[in-house]
Amino acid sequence: MKVDLFDFDLPRECIAEHPADPRDSARMLDLTGGQMSDRIVRELPDMLRPGDLLISNDTRVIPARLFGKRGEAKIEVTLHKQEGLGQWRAFAKPAKKLRIGEIFKVNEAFEAEVMDKKDGGEVLLRFNVSGADLIAALEKYGVMPLPPYIRRDAGGDDQDRHDYQTIFARHDGAVAAPTAGLHFTPELLANLDARGIARRTITLHVGAGTFLPVKVDDTDDHKMHAEWGSISPEIAALINETRARGGRIVAVGTTSLRLLESAAREDGIVEPFENETSIFITPGYKFRGVDLLLTNFHLPRSTLFMLVSAFAGYDRMKAAYNHAIAQKYRFYSYGDCSLLECANQVEALKKS
Repeated sequence: MKVDLFDFDLPRECIAEHPADPRDSARMLDLTGGQMSDRIVRELPDMLRPGDLLISNDTRVIPARLFGKRGEAKIEVTLHKQEGLGQWRAFAKPAKKLRIGEIFKVNEAFEAEVMDKKDGGEVLLRFNVSGADLIAALEKYGVMPLPPYIRRDAGGDDQDRHDYQTIFARHDGAVAAPTAGLHFTPELLANLDARGIARRTITLHVGAGTFLPVKVDDTDDHKMHAEWGSISPEIAALINETRARGGRIVAVGTTSLRLLESAAREDGIVEPFENETSIFITPGYKFRGVDLLLTNFHLPRSTLFMLVSAFAGYDRMKAAYNHAIAQKYRFYSYGDCSLLECANQVEALKKS
């Protein structure tokens, strides 16, 4: 498909610089049941059914943006995928100042050797610490890797260390937040429980490439960055049991959806999963593992806008985004969200 089909104009004032406070006061565009209505996130329990299963991503964002030097040259790197013990793929700026075998030095105690270079400013770094020591060094010296459309000073904002982390965060490894999860509060979780909606988590360590605009002219030419994910046998069994008894699977965010679809068979059975996924979903894809999707509003020309267009229908999402812009919804990572119904299943119900 032509990437231009997924382009749209978004006024700068629609881009959220900070999250809603409280988080569940964010606006939510409801696109279920054939309607389009303006709601807020704390209404979510009333829009779901007892017996539904909410699946969230429990990855934890690490402060993956580092400022350092190669000699006297200043260099910024953003880690995006772990490759092994102490080794990470990263995007470097300016990458031309790093050569294989050279040292990227954050300070005297924390540095990395350049092991490899690829196109697009990507390098492979091997740090002088690993495991828990590397995470501790990143927590001490790193900055939260906010998307470039959120304006911050180079040193970052300490509040983002809290704001850019979901209530579900447990497992270190993401370099971008699973942003739909940012809307949840303890009160909202309690109301979901009281409504009889089950909740479980899976893990997808989100990479920086997930949120990048597509730079090719045709989707066939785009290559997704791989991300590591895990679905336990117990969670897979519960997902299948839920659907067998008529409950719906509600994915919190495109990251949860991508992992569920990576693990789902053609017949809709979700299997345990522990592997990398580079699944790229565009219109025409037949969804197997997810019934509803809670998701933020995404970048033009991005793989995520392509995904939601595949999930809810291209024309429907174009109309929804036009409505959201006209009604001044807040876009992107710290912005508002929408609740979408799978177009595949809507069509199946009409035919039944």
